[in-house]
Amino acid sequence: MFKHINIICGHYGSGKTNLALNLAIDAKNRGERVTVVDLDIVNPYFRSSDYAKFLENNGIKIICPVQAGTTLDTPALSAEIMSVFDSNEECVIFDVGGDDAGAMALGRYSKKIISLSEYQMFYVVNRFRKLISNPQDSVELLHEVETASGLKATGIVNNSHLCSLTSADDIVSSIPYAQKTAQIAGIPLQFTTAPRYLEYELTGKVKDLYPINIIVKLPWN
Repeated sequence: MFKHINIICGHYGSGKTNLALNLAIDAKNRGERVTVVDLDIVNPYFRSSDYAKFLENNGIKIICPVQAGTTLDTPALSAEIMSVFDSNEECVIFDVGGDDAGAMALGRYSKKIISLSEYQMFYVVNRFRKLISNPQDSVELLHEVETASGLKATGIVNNSHLCSLTSADDIVSSIPYAQKTAQIAGIPLQFTTAPRYLEYELTGKVKDLYPINIIVKLPWN
């Protein structure tokens, strides 16, 4: 499942950061050496940087935007990011900012990533988010992300959810939407996520189910 470079991109609020953190933990549990690169210099909420201590406590390195976690609205990218391209003996997970604005930061490294050839880019979709609730709209946003980043997505991840209100029926009902999005985009639907508390209920009902822990909390929770 994991390659040397693993990129998580998508619409604001689609759950990219929570997915990136889960992937990082799973890769570490499989014995991989893992680095998370927080490329979100646009949105001050839901950054991987906010979970730096959590990642470090799990033996995962994180590269944060310079001055992330301060009162600065637009932290700068760290020069340390270039170090992740030096060796292919680790799993690197890029948590990219939302939409095309966030993907522009990724574009700085597109030529280097393409030259390595060993990468995958997951476009995360959430049927319940405005602006991407229609498959065609979701694919149009994907093309904007690809243009801004200079990279092509390799797969769709169905991360449809309603935060703590998510039910098994919500997950099942989102699958046709995700399948249609993947069909229009011409790339595979890699997997469908679900909160781990729904795993038993969804086993056998959802193909390529990927249970996740809810690590990222809403600011008011």
